[in-house]
Amino acid sequence: MPSLFDQIQEAASAIRAKWPHTPTAGIILGTGLGKLTEDIQAEAVITYEEIPYFPRSTAPTHKGQLVCGELSGKKVVVMEGRFHFYEGWSLQQVTFPVRVMKALGSHILIVSNACGGMNPQWAKGDLMLIEDHINLLGDNPLIGPNDDRLGERFPDMCHAYDRALLKLGQQIALEEKIVCHKGVFVAVSGPNLETAAEYRFLRAIGADVVGMSTVPEVIVAVHSKMRVLGISVITDLCLPDALEPVSLPDIIATAHEAEKKLRVLVRRLVAECGS
Repeated sequence: MPSLFDQIQEAASAIRAKWPHTPTAGIILGTGLGKLTEDIQAEAVITYEEIPYFPRSTAPTHKGQLVCGELSGKKVVVMEGRFHFYEGWSLQQVTFPVRVMKALGSHILIVSNACGGMNPQWAKGDLMLIEDHINLLGDNPLIGPNDDRLGERFPDMCHAYDRALLKLGQQIALEEKIVCHKGVFVAVSGPNLETAAEYRFLRAIGADVVGMSTVPEVIVAVHSKMRVLGISVITDLCLPDALEPVSLPDIIATAHEAEKKLRVLVRRLVAECGS
């Protein structure tokens, strides 16, 4: 089996053969958030099956293709469908596409997700810029031998989410009159949703929202020296004293409605984030 570094180079070469450009940003679209690709002037659409060593998307609404093209005048690569720990992939496999985005030349990662809201002051359909995160997956994508060509052994996570991009996102949301909070995302393995007691625990340790993705991708992006902006869409309320059963169709419907705001935010972020 080739080394991780060689696997990344092979995957990047396969993409360059179909799309010979250098992206400004890589974008990962979460559950129910795939319509952003409609805003992209697509120059190549590559299924994951065509890219060496890419896993396969099995989660609902995740198409499983890489959309390469132009958004707001900038070259981007967009994952229409991500991978999750609960699907059975290792965290190294889950984060492999982030490594490939970096190898293609992207220095910015914009990552989105659908999440459960635990802050009682926030509402379904609100957006949240991720200021910090908590990793409760019980694993880390950097475990194992470190390849210095990919990043240093002990990456500092003090500012995992780029402060300048966070400030820019807040300013754009204000100008566009989009309700957009700032808070802490906690990652759990899933695939079940949490119990009322677990929500109480997660809220007590400082989390505002909870989801089953994003954190591994951000860890690898920081390891790769990428600037990161994370955006969560609150698709259900996880208030332990008023907890109601949640269905996947309801979550997806809320994500689709909120995505209109997400698209505005991401379009302007890409336009104004620099290279």
